[in-house]
Amino acid sequence: VQLQASGGGLVQPGGSLRLSCAASGLHLARYAIAWFRQAPGKEREVIAHIFNIGGSTYYKDSVRGRFTISKDDTENTMYLQMTGLKPEDTAIYYCAAVVGDGLLHLNADEFDFWGQGTQVTVSS
Repeated sequence: VQLQASGGGLVQPGGSLRLSCAASGLHLARYAIAWFRQAPGKEREVIAHIFNIGGSTYYKDSVRGRFTISKDDTENTMYLQMTGLKPEDTAIYYCAAVVGDGLLHLNADEFDFWGQGTQVTVSS
């Protein structure tokens, strides 16, 4: 099983990036998926989550309205579209998956599989 994250980089404040996370060895349709981020000196935090049942989403307040989580079950890939990026969004971003049970998962310890992380730096 592997989650391969990509798409990070350096972007100016107000800019946009799209992160991708390609899954192999598991079918994302059966999993709840999420994006986490970890800034230097801070704990890893969940910022966006898709329930495996119904497809509803959850966003951390600080990114709601700017970030959009999605997935393509045909491509077995999940995405995080980020717009209106701010310096405080600078972090390593991780994709994660947990066996779907219809519940919201906010704790990193609950997730079964992780991508390797991709660095996002927002700076002028």
